[in-house]
Amino acid sequence: MRKWSPLVAVCLGTFLLLVDVTVVVVALPDIATSLGAGTGDLQWVLDGYALALAALLLGAGSLADRYGRRRTYLIGLGIFAASSVLCALAPDATTLIGARILQGAGGAAMFATTAALLNVTYHGRDRGVAFGVWGAVNGAAAAAGPIAGGLLTEHLGWHWIFLINLPVCAAAAWFTLRGVTESRAPWGGRFDIPGTVTFTLAAGAITYGLISASSSGWSAGVTVGSLVLGFAGLVLFLLAERRSDHPMLDLGLFRRAPFASLIAAAFLTQAAAFSVMPYTTVWLQQILGHGPVDAGLLGALPMSLASLVVGVFAGRGLQRIPARWTVGGGLLLVAAGDLLQMRVSASSGGGVLIPGLILVGLGIGMVLPTLSSAVLGEAPRERSGMAGGALNAFRQLGFAFGVAVLGTVVQGRTDFAAGLDAAMLVSALLAAAGSLIVLVFCRHRTPVEAVSAQV
Repeated sequence: MRKWSPLVAVCLGTFLLLVDVTVVVVALPDIATSLGAGTGDLQWVLDGYALALAALLLGAGSLADRYGRRRTYLIGLGIFAASSVLCALAPDATTLIGARILQGAGGAAMFATTAALLNVTYHGRDRGVAFGVWGAVNGAAAAAGPIAGGLLTEHLGWHWIFLINLPVCAAAAWFTLRGVTESRAPWGGRFDIPGTVTFTLAAGAITYGLISASSSGWSAGVTVGSLVLGFAGLVLFLLAERRSDHPMLDLGLFRRAPFASLIAAAFLTQAAAFSVMPYTTVWLQQILGHGPVDAGLLGALPMSLASLVVGVFAGRGLQRIPARWTVGGGLLLVAAGDLLQMRVSASSGGGVLIPGLILVGLGIGMVLPTLSSAVLGEAPRERSGMAGGALNAFRQLGFAFGVAVLGTVVQGRTDFAAGLDAAMLVSALLAAAGSLIVLVFCRHRTPVEAVSAQV
C-alpha cells in the first residue's frame, strides 16, 4: 500500500480541487436565499475560484519546480482547507467570493504539482496505472461536483459543500507526508518574477473578460477592456520569457508540434465537455423543476461513471497507445456525445441527456489520463512542474472560455431548450476541432519512459 500512497494523496487533492469548480452550481439558489446574494454575486461565487485557479497555476508550477513539489502541494492543501472554513462561515456574499478566490489559490498550488508528483514517483507499468487512475479521477471529479453539491445542499445545507473538504484535506496531507518524497528541478538562478507577474495578469484578465462576456456581453466595456489588458499581458509575458535565462515557461516546448497540439486539446476538451454543465443544471432545476440531488444525478452521474470505468479498467492499456489516437479518438467521442444531447425540446425530460453524457464520459476517460502523461512526455523530466502547470492552466482557461461562449449562445435564444441545443452543437464543434488538431499534429508517440532520458 505504501507504494501507492503518493497516488492516493494526489488523487484526493485532485478530486477536491476539481469538484469545487462545479460543486456550488446546484447550491446557488440556497446560497442566494441564505446570504441575500444577487445574480452577479452568485456568478462570482462560481467564477472567482476558476479565475484564481487559471491565473496562478503556471506560477505555482514554477515555484514547485524550484522550491519543492511536495512542499508546494502541502501548502496548497493548507490554504484550501483554511479557505473552505472561511467559505462555510461566510456571513455575506462578498466574504464568500473572497474566500472562493483564496480557495482557488490553494487549488492552483495543488493542481500545478499533481501530474509532476506522479511523473517523478512512478515508472514503467506503475506509471501507466498511476496516470490511468489519476485521469479517471480528473474526469469523474468535474462531473461529480453537481452530484455532491446536490446531496449535501438538500440534506445538510450549502455550508457542508465546503466543510466536507476538511477531512479529505487531512487525509490527503497524511498520505503526502507518509509516502511522497520531495523533488525539485536541478537548476539554480532567480525566480522568474517578470514572467510570473505578466502571466498572472494575462490569465487573470482574460479569464475575467470571458466571465464578464457571459453575463454582460462581448461588447461591454468591462469585457473588451479586460480582454485587451489580458492580451497585452500575454505579449509582455512572451517578451519576458524570451529574455529570461530561467523562464517560468520554456517557450521552446511549443516549437514541438505534439506538445503544442496537446495543450490545444486540453483547452478544447475542457470547453467541449464541461462548460455546458452550468446551463444543463439551470435547465434541470429552473425549467424542469428538479431538486439539487436529481439535477446532479441526471446532469452529471452518467458522465462521471463512464469516465471512471474507462480510467480504472483501461487506463494502463491506454498508456501504450499513441496519444494521437487516444486523445484524438476520445475527443471524437466527446463530440458525438454532445451531438447526441441535441434532442432537448420544450417537452423533453432530463433523461434525454443520459445517452450523450455516457458517450462524453467515455471520451473523457480516454483523453485525460493519456493527455497528461503525453504532455509530460514531451517535456524534460526536471520541467514536469512547468509542463503540468501549463497543461492545467490551459484547461481552466478552456473552461472559462467555454462557459462564456456557451452562455452567449444560450442567452441568444428566446427558448432555453433551443439555446441548450445550440450550445451542444458548439461544444461538439469544439471537440471535433481538438480531435483534428491532435490527429494532424501529434504524429509520433513519446514512450512512457522517454521523459527520464531527456535533459
